[in-house]
Amino acid sequence: MNHIKQIIKETDLVFVAICATCSCLSVFSMYAIFQHMSLMDTVRPVVVQLIASLIGIVRAFIISFVDYKELCEYWKFHFALCVGLMVLCMFIGYAPPGTTNKAWIELPFGMSLQPSELLKISTVLMLAHFFERHKNSMNEVNTIVRMVFVAGIPMAFVAIQKDMGTLIIYAIMISCMFFAAGISPKIIGRCFAAVSVAFPVLWFTDKIDTYQKNRILGLFHPEEYTSVMWQQNMGKISIGSGRIFGKGFLVDNHNATPLAYNDFMFSFIAECLGFVGTVRVLLLIVFMWLRILSIARRSIDAQGSLVCVGVFGMLMGQTFINIGMNLSLLPVIGVTLPLFSAGGTSVIVTYCAMGLVLSVARHNPKNLF
Repeated sequence: MNHIKQIIKETDLVFVAICATCSCLSVFSMYAIFQHMSLMDTVRPVVVQLIASLIGIVRAFIISFVDYKELCEYWKFHFALCVGLMVLCMFIGYAPPGTTNKAWIELPFGMSLQPSELLKISTVLMLAHFFERHKNSMNEVNTIVRMVFVAGIPMAFVAIQKDMGTLIIYAIMISCMFFAAGISPKIIGRCFAAVSVAFPVLWFTDKIDTYQKNRILGLFHPEEYTSVMWQQNMGKISIGSGRIFGKGFLVDNHNATPLAYNDFMFSFIAECLGFVGTVRVLLLIVFMWLRILSIARRSIDAQGSLVCVGVFGMLMGQTFINIGMNLSLLPVIGVTLPLFSAGGTSVIVTYCAMGLVLSVARHNPKNLF
């Protein structure tokens, strides 16, 4: 009994409760979509989401007992494993319905694995270890070149898969870690400037696929790209139809947004809960971010802080991009809303990232000040 009390005392239960609440809302929303919108032939996605959430919570607890310093120290092993899976994906990868990127590996019993999701966790641990080792020479030219090279390896593998959504998330996550590590803002600004210059070059040299261009052009000329903007237009209709207090979940007059259970879960939740309920959900997500940053702030070493910042960057980037897609502020690039959108691998990996945050909280003093 004393051991259980000690575990409870060392675990950030508020943080766990926030994550579990998001998962409960996700599973209930998916059930409502299946029950009343008839967008899925079976209840399998709902069951997968529920099981993935439960497995994820258990894994988060298990990971929290492992010292994050050891996970950072042995980055070569899990990084090599993740890169090996990415290479394997080049040969036997497949694209599930509704996607065009062969970024998944098919597993037995109808399951699948997205190696780029696992690589996110490994990248955070690898960079945290690298920054800790070079904290005294952070802005030296040799160190910066090595950091850019190291950070570019996982991004290169994602770029080969042409998964632009995941690639942008990597860029945001790594940029947050670079900033928190103490890299000069001028250097980060120059990197973004280089990307800004490279984008028009890629556009006019036809390195960007036509369908990707159409999704971007559709944001500015929706009347000319009605077929491309169909899903986003339906999503906006769903959001608007929720009005102030929403329609509720278990009703029969929901707007039929295509694949609402995946990238457009936010639009369905907004329709069900309305403006007031949607604001509460967003505040729940923001409180999750603030909890992660508070754990990063009280970490006794830079390595723990950087792990938390990496997880924060990953979640923040996915949330902003996904909601931007739902509001037609950004093109559809296949980025899920963390813990809400359907996807077993995404949910479990997100909880593994939460486990890293819990590990930092467990292995550091509880006093915030």
